[in-house]
Amino acid sequence: MSLYSDYLKEIEDRKGQGLHPKPIDGGELLSEIISQVKDVDHAHRKESLNFLIYNTLPGTTSAAGVKAAFLKEIILGESVVEEIAPAFAFELLSHMKGGPSIEVLLDLALGDDAAIAQQAVEVLKTQVFLYDADTDRLEAAFKAGSPIAKEIFESYAKAEFFTKLPEIQEEIKVVTYIAGEGDISTDLLSPGGEAHSRSDRELHGKCLISSEAQQEISALQAKHPEARVMLIAEKGTMGVGSSRMSGINNVALWAGHQASPYVPFVNIAPVVAGTNGISPIFLTTVSVTGGIGIDLKNWVKKKDAEGKVVLDADGEPVLEEAYSVATGTVLTINTQKKKLYNGEQELVDVSSAFTPQKVEFMKAGGSYAIVFGKKLQTFAAKVLGIEAPQVYASPKEISHEGQGLTAVEKIFNRNAVGVTSKEDLLAGSDVRVEVNIVGSQDTTGLMTSQELEAMAATVISPIVDGAYQSGCHTASVWDKKAQANIPRLMSFMHKFGLITARDPKGEYHAMTDVIHKVLNDLTVDDWDIIIGGDSHTRMSKGVAFGADSGTVALALATGEATMPIPESVKVSFKGEMKDHMDFRDVVHATQLQMLEQFGENVFQGRIIEVHIGTLLADQAFTFTDWTAEMKAKASICISQDETLIQSLEIAKSRIQIMIDKGMDNEKQVLQGLIDKANKRIAEIRSGEKPPLAPDANAKYSAELVVDLDVINQPMIADPDVHNEDVSKRYTHDTIRDLDFYGGKKAVDLGFVGSCMVHKGDMKILAQMLKNLEAQQGDVKFNAPLVVAAPTYNIIDELKAEGDWDILQKYSGFEFDDEAPKNEARTEYENMMYLERPGCNLCMGNQEKAAKGDTVMATSTRLFQGRVVADSDRKKGESLLGSTPLVVLSAILGRIPTIEEYKAAVEGINLTTFAPPLKELSA
Repeated sequence: MSLYSDYLKEIEDRKGQGLHPKPIDGGELLSEIISQVKDVDHAHRKESLNFLIYNTLPGTTSAAGVKAAFLKEIILGESVVEEIAPAFAFELLSHMKGGPSIEVLLDLALGDDAAIAQQAVEVLKTQVFLYDADTDRLEAAFKAGSPIAKEIFESYAKAEFFTKLPEIQEEIKVVTYIAGEGDISTDLLSPGGEAHSRSDRELHGKCLISSEAQQEISALQAKHPEARVMLIAEKGTMGVGSSRMSGINNVALWAGHQASPYVPFVNIAPVVAGTNGISPIFLTTVSVTGGIGIDLKNWVKKKDAEGKVVLDADGEPVLEEAYSVATGTVLTINTQKKKLYNGEQELVDVSSAFTPQKVEFMKAGGSYAIVFGKKLQTFAAKVLGIEAPQVYASPKEISHEGQGLTAVEKIFNRNAVGVTSKEDLLAGSDVRVEVNIVGSQDTTGLMTSQELEAMAATVISPIVDGAYQSGCHTASVWDKKAQANIPRLMSFMHKFGLITARDPKGEYHAMTDVIHKVLNDLTVDDWDIIIGGDSHTRMSKGVAFGADSGTVALALATGEATMPIPESVKVSFKGEMKDHMDFRDVVHATQLQMLEQFGENVFQGRIIEVHIGTLLADQAFTFTDWTAEMKAKASICISQDETLIQSLEIAKSRIQIMIDKGMDNEKQVLQGLIDKANKRIAEIRSGEKPPLAPDANAKYSAELVVDLDVINQPMIADPDVHNEDVSKRYTHDTIRDLDFYGGKKAVDLGFVGSCMVHKGDMKILAQMLKNLEAQQGDVKFNAPLVVAAPTYNIIDELKAEGDWDILQKYSGFEFDDEAPKNEARTEYENMMYLERPGCNLCMGNQEKAAKGDTVMATSTRLFQGRVVADSDRKKGESLLGSTPLVVLSAILGRIPTIEEYKAAVEGINLTTFAPPLKELSA
């Protein structure tokens, strides 16, 4: 059978799912299609022509290369297609976004036919996705005296590719759709369980919210054709928990508009809103698509006659509605006045959605075009030997003489590029920064590879010190979906220049280690900036930002990221930890004490600068990791000299293990990181460059001192699934101590795993089993306990130290890499499962607890449907706590009493954390 016949069969299969033909990315298939287009009598010519014009992916896909070459033939008259005149061929090239299309346009522009050359020039003037090979070629032509090259560079220097675009509408009508009440996680917009389909945009779009919601959105569009549908998180924040580009892609697919008539299922310009605005990491994806993110402020705290906030019986502020955004309400956004209106009534100022930079993203159809446009303008002006005219909005540069710098301000100033100010920049300044480490994870990686193809990137930027493609999100089950997607992803990323968890050549053992743990080791400088395709990219060295797949692609391709310097909240500690407390309890108590002290989440959208000092990177990561659930932008650990040196030595040893496995590439990226770590250790020891610390006179948005003395019981993050106020469910803000449950709440399953645990947690589990065995003679599980170590290194070390033996003794299942599971487990027995390193239950895309279960887990996410879905009989609950608490809950089949808990952890050193003896500052 031919590739085209196979394609027709796939089309028929997709029809059964209500789907259109899958966009074509393969060059061999498109070559066959083109041969059918050339044959005017071919039975499939008409649909082949349609596939060529409207259903071929642009950028650097092999199909794009074949399409660009064929369009060149048409323009030169070497092939004749009645339906594609040369002018139309140029138009099609203009929508192909770089790569082979630029190569063809340069061939034509620098060719001998003057008329064709001028047409090519006019198209080239509209393009921004040019890379070194393209600009080098133009520069060579310019230096050789080409007037064509000069004309193109003059256009680029003026940024005509941007200035000649139409301005955004002054008035944008929207019709409201309440997607949910309370915080809306990106799981609602792009469920983790559907992660396998993210690269198939139309298929993945079917999972947005629900089929009923999709019908309601379509009905609103039909009723209000003049308005855009605005998805709203009523009484909450939109897009919490993840940066997930697929979430905004789905919103755009249903409520945006097509970016190009010749590229299917790539939509832009969605409008999203929340009572409390948009989650910072999700807002990045809104900008990528040129969308609008609105902070509605439509519910406000009720105040009494004296101006004091009115509290309810639980001590929570009473909210009252400032104005209604009920589904179906037609509103108007005035982009000039930056106000939201209902008719003539002004509702709220929306200036934050229409900063000069965000308006540029909207005008250009997304942030990528601005990033590449600025780079191209700068290069063109340099070639011409002129000053680039001011076209784009000037970046905001804020500085105050005499004011010290926070840790994040120091990192951004060190890594900034293109800054005009001679003074150090402070929070609020817009900064382009070089990125040191980049991480791509496996359920968004295919989207990242698509983004790289779409922006015509073929190799990693030399600015990046190291980049890693993980395999942890699909580690649990090696099913048909994983087998189809993951090898293709690893091959692409390996060729692009990343270190890959799986070897495309199959020469080294697959490493399914949790991506955050690997990146935490690859970060070997506390001044580094890290970008990763997951919201939990939050290292305990340097400053790390969770990002969407597109921003990851941009960082890989350009070695840069652009964002305002965030404000910081300083977190320090006082008092002394009780022997029976785990550091996870400190993490939860930090969130609780912050809410009690400030009455609102002062962490949201800011950097948490945590003065943790005495904890090594693995343990400190437990705090930084959780800051995603605190809705912080990122976090930074301030460490003592010897603590940081020890952490770097551990990182070096783990990188060496990766090298020994054969994971380094031709450029010896991993060896380069070891060399960088050695240099950093020498700087610290010599005093040449001490560990990162803020200035003593740095200015913070808020300061929190966590009182360790008041933490007497294990602290649990509870989804509070039965709260009468729906907006207060699944928020991560309900932190309860053990006594609340009275030793009676049943637990159906325990999970020890995810990025929140480290080697110490596995040793705690082993020691608890030994303790209980000594006390009781045996250990019986009254609920299943699923255990997934985050890395293979941990398992190897546990085996060497004897702890793995006790785990094996009490396990009823142990993973086998030679025969990985090919189906997700749907039922659990009351025993311990030793699962493969990776994310496991925390992701919710492969393994899940049984519907309606109450799960006690060490993981990070308690969103509805993530770890456990609801059943007809009861709501699923994912309560989050420390490793010893989870283990004991599984053994007992219920949450223990404080007495039972203390007895179980007797003699176990749960943590070495103590507040630093002196405040760390530069």
